Amino acid sequence: MSDILDEAELKMDSAVDYAKEEFAAIRTGRAHPAMFAKLTADYYGAQTPLQQLATFQVPEARMVLITPFDKSSMGAIEKSIRDSDLGVNPSNDGNAIRVVLPQLTEERRKEYIKLAKSKAEDARISMRNARRQAKDELDKLVKDSEVGEDEAARAEKTLDALTKKHTDVVDEVLKGKEAELSEV
Repeated sequence: MSDILDEAELKMDSAVDYAKEEFAAIRTGRAHPAMFAKLTADYYGAQTPLQQLATFQVPEARMVLITPFDKSSMGAIEKSIRDSDLGVNPSNDGNAIRVVLPQLTEERRKEYIKLAKSKAEDARISMRNARRQAKDELDKLVKDSEVGEDEAARAEKTLDALTKKHTDVVDEVLKGKEAELSEV
């Protein structure tokens, strides 16, 4: 039974980590390199993450300076950023790519909050699926008479507590992200 609970907790932890990664990729008023974490560029025929192709610096609050390791990849990096959903237009000076982030409009902030809520709901769904799978395994153990009903009921209460704890973490992170997106 402890293996079932450990596996469920591991899946819930990964759902929380997923939510945190997704929230980090959502742009707020300030520039940060995590915005580019999900982007890839075509580098010699392979889709390569931008973090492996360049260094990222934030010289100003709303500007990111991207310096490619290989100058030949500059066009692919620029195209990847332009085609992304970041809503920015990078400028290339031959040595580096500058990305100036426009001020977020109220409408765009609301879109980002809606996006953050949908990412949080994805994480919650993943946690509920892990809980349901663990509960099914516990029910199967009771049905096969491998454990008693009291033990299974205790394990189920532990499972519910785990689910609540992880859901609360996602809700807290979401609340923080909403506050970050709302401030002007």
